[in-house]
Amino acid sequence: MNTSSCIGVSTMKPYCRILISYKSSSIFSNFNNLSKSQTKQFNSRRLRSCDSHITGHIGVIESNRRCFIVSGSNWGRSKVFLDHVDKIWSSGSGRGRGSLVISHVSSDLRNLSTTTSVDSATANVVNEKGFERIYIQGGLNVKPLVIEKVEAGHGLVQEEESSRVGLDDSKGLGERKASEIEEEAWRLLRNAVVSYCGNPVGTVAANDPVDKQPLNYDQVFIRDFVPSALAFLLNGEEEIVKNFLLHTLQLQSWEKTVDCYSPGQGLMPASFKVRTVPLDGNEEAFEDVLDPDFGESAIGRVAPVDSGLWWIILLRAYGKITGDYALQERVDVQTGIRLILNLCLADGFDMFPTLLVTDGSCMIDRRMGIHGHPLEIQALFYSALRSSREMLIINDGTKNLVAAINNRLSALSFHIREYYWVDMKKINEIYRYKTEEYSMDATNKFNIYPDQIPSWLVDWFPEEGGYLIGNLQPAHMDFRFFTLGNLWAIVSSLGTPQQNDGILNLIEAKWDDLVAQMPLKICYPALEYEEWRIITGSDPKNTPWSYHNGGSWPTLLWQFTLACIKMGRPELAQKAVSLAEKRLSADQWPEYYDTRSGRFIGKQSRLFQTWTIAGFLASKMLLENPEKASFLFWEEDYELLETCVCALNKSGRKKCSRFAARSQILSNEK
Repeated sequence: MNTSSCIGVSTMKPYCRILISYKSSSIFSNFNNLSKSQTKQFNSRRLRSCDSHITGHIGVIESNRRCFIVSGSNWGRSKVFLDHVDKIWSSGSGRGRGSLVISHVSSDLRNLSTTTSVDSATANVVNEKGFERIYIQGGLNVKPLVIEKVEAGHGLVQEEESSRVGLDDSKGLGERKASEIEEEAWRLLRNAVVSYCGNPVGTVAANDPVDKQPLNYDQVFIRDFVPSALAFLLNGEEEIVKNFLLHTLQLQSWEKTVDCYSPGQGLMPASFKVRTVPLDGNEEAFEDVLDPDFGESAIGRVAPVDSGLWWIILLRAYGKITGDYALQERVDVQTGIRLILNLCLADGFDMFPTLLVTDGSCMIDRRMGIHGHPLEIQALFYSALRSSREMLIINDGTKNLVAAINNRLSALSFHIREYYWVDMKKINEIYRYKTEEYSMDATNKFNIYPDQIPSWLVDWFPEEGGYLIGNLQPAHMDFRFFTLGNLWAIVSSLGTPQQNDGILNLIEAKWDDLVAQMPLKICYPALEYEEWRIITGSDPKNTPWSYHNGGSWPTLLWQFTLACIKMGRPELAQKAVSLAEKRLSADQWPEYYDTRSGRFIGKQSRLFQTWTIAGFLASKMLLENPEKASFLFWEEDYELLETCVCALNKSGRKKCSRFAARSQILSNEK
C-alpha cells in the first residue's frame, strides 16, 4: 500500500518533511535534473519520509541535519527537535512556524511563471512577501513531490503566533453573540479536526467517543469536509482549508489499483486517514502517514466520482472568500484541475452531455438505482465546469480545454433544462406521449412509456412549482425528487431562473413531506416492498424511510440555505434552520433521521456527525451574512445559450431548440 509520510513537528510549531509517492505520468516527464545516482537514491526510499537512521533518540537526516525525536502525547502527532548545520532559522527567530520542506533538492531547476503550461517542468508562484516552489525530481519513476516555502532573502518563513483553528467562534455571526448551541457546535467541530505533521488538514466524518467500531467514519472525506471548510472560511480561518486542498491534491496522482486495474489518473480519493506509525521500528520515534481510499476499500468498490468535483468547487470557494487566488494559479493546482477535467471530458460512447456513472458514486454511496445519469452528479459536474472556467489560466496548453468546457456547459445546461424538468404541464405531456417514434422530429425522444408515471406522483404534484427528475436514460425516467441535485441546480444556475423558483415553490408546498420534523429528505419517496427488494438488493441499511432511502439529512441545510438566499427567500431557510436547531444538540448531532417525518434518530446513524455540525454552523453564518453567499453561487450565464455547438445545420438537419430555449428564458424575465 502506498503511504505518504512526514516526520514529526517541532515543540513550538509544526516542522514537517514530506515525500509523496507518484504514479508515472507524461506530465512529469520533463523533470530530468537529478543525476542517475540521485534518481536511484530517491527510488530506493519511495515509501519512506526520509533516509533516516535512528540511533537511540538521534535521527540523522541527510548529511547536514540532525533530529531528536520523541513520542508526543497527542494522537496523530510526534515531536522533533531540529538542528540544521546550515542554520535555516533566521537570526532572532522565536516561535516561528515550520514549513513543508525537503533538503538537497537540485539547485539548477529553472523557475517558470504560473502562466506556463502545466506540462512544463517546474514553477514558482510569486507573491508580495515570498514564494512557494514545487520541485518534481528524477523523471517518471522517482515520484517525490517536494514543496518548499521560502522567504526571499531569509530562511524559512517566520509566521506570527496564532491559533491554528482557534479564532473567535462568533466572527461569522456579525455583532450577535453565539448561542450555546453554536458554541457547542464549534467546540465539536474543532474536536473533529485532524492534524498531519502538526498542521490541520481536515475533519473526521464522525467523532462519537462511545463508538467502538468507527469503520471509516474516522477518516477525512472530501465531500464531508466541504461544509466544515465553509464554516471555517466564513469564520475567517483559512489554513485548514488550504492544507486540505493541497494534501488531497498530492494524493490525486497516487497509484490506485483494484484487481490489477487502475482508473484514470485524475481520480481524487473518497477519503484519507492520518496514521501515526513507528519510524523504522523505533517505538519512541513516530511519523504521520496519509492513507487514502480511492474506492479500493469502499463498500462495493465504487470510485468516488463526486470527490474531484467537490474539490474544484471548494477550491473556487476558497479563492472567493479569502481573496487568495495565488493558490488557484499554482502549477500543481492547475495540473490537478486539468487531470480531473480530462477524466470527466474524455470521449466515450455516450450520446448525451451528462456524465455516465455507476450506482454509489456520490453521496448516495450504496445501491439505490441511481446508476446512469443521476442529477446530483450532473449538477456537481456543471458547477465544477463553471468553477474551472473561472480558475484555469488560459494559454496555449489550456485553450482547447477551455473551449471543450464551454461546449460541454452549453450542451449540459440545455439537456438538463429541457429533458429533466417536470411540472404539471410536463407530466400531462408525458402522459399523452406516443411511443416508438423514429424521427428527427420525435416528441418522445427517449421513448418514455406513459405507464412509467408512478401513481404517487399524480396525486402528490402541486399546481405550482416543479423539479428536476433524478435520472434520465432511454425508456427510463426516475421521477424521485433528489434534494441535493435540485438544490445544487439552483446554486449553480443549472436550471433556468423560473425552474429554480419552481423548485423552492415545490419544497414549500410539500414541506410536510420533504422537511417535516427534520430537514431535509435526501430523496422522496422511499423505495418500498418489491421495488425496494429489487432495486436495493434488500439492503438492510437502506430500508424504507431510512438512510439514503428517504432518510432526513441535516447536512443538506447549508445547501438549502444557500439556494434560498440566492433566490431571495431566506425566510424559508430560517424556518428549516430553526426546526433543526430545536433537536440537533439534544439528539447529539446525528448523521441522519428515520421515518417518513424524520422523527426518529437513524437506526444506524453515527452521533456527533461532523457535516451535520458544520452544515448547521454554515447555515447560521450564511443567514447572518447573506452577502457572503454570493461567493458560493453562480448567476445565469446567457452566453452559454448563445451558440448551438451541435452543428446540425451543417449536415442539413434541423437546428436544435437552444435558441428557442434562450428566447423563452429572456421573455419570461421581462
